Amino acid sequence: MSPDLSRRTLLGAALTLAGAVGGRAMGMVSKVRGKRLLRPPGAVGEQEFLSRCIRCFQCGEVCPNGCIEFHGLDAGLAEVATPYIHARTRGCVACMKCTQVCPTGALQPVESDPDTVMATVKMGVARLNKDMCYSYADPPRTCGVCYRACPFPGKAMSIGLFEQPTVHADHCIGCGLCEQACIHLPQAIAVIPVGRA
Repeated sequence: MSPDLSRRTLLGAALTLAGAVGGRAMGMVSKVRGKRLLRPPGAVGEQEFLSRCIRCFQCGEVCPNGCIEFHGLDAGLAEVATPYIHARTRGCVACMKCTQVCPTGALQPVESDPDTVMATVKMGVARLNKDMCYSYADPPRTCGVCYRACPFPGKAMSIGLFEQPTVHADHCIGCGLCEQACIHLPQAIAVIPVGRA
């Protein structure tokens, strides 16, 4: 690692910690325990991820969608400054750029080819609540925004009459774009992180 990168990494970690402590003291840091937060694509298992991640922020810097955020103290000391994605706020566009810059293998490199992404990445799986989905209502109202947001339409998700969505878990990577797009409040579709599905 270059000296400039090391200084930037240390400064970034110090600022994150200071911001988390300051925000916590002022009651401004939102609680994240219990929320459905995703690790970026290519993440190894959680315990190994926590031991490998050096909190360098490179994955967040390279993300073109700005969906990668970093934990504060509210997640606990073990997770401070580690990356996560809150799908309802902003989902992953599956570009795989974050996997290419991780210096420690906490995020395994994944090529951006769609077939490779579908075969390799599993951040979570989308779960549909038909009782809340407009397209499954009685009478049904066509919607389809989740299907149009899906990066793998026809594979990870298909639609039927009245644009009723069906999630195909074997092809869903858990990017969260469907959750972000859902117009129902609370959302009728949500991504459950891997290991909690």
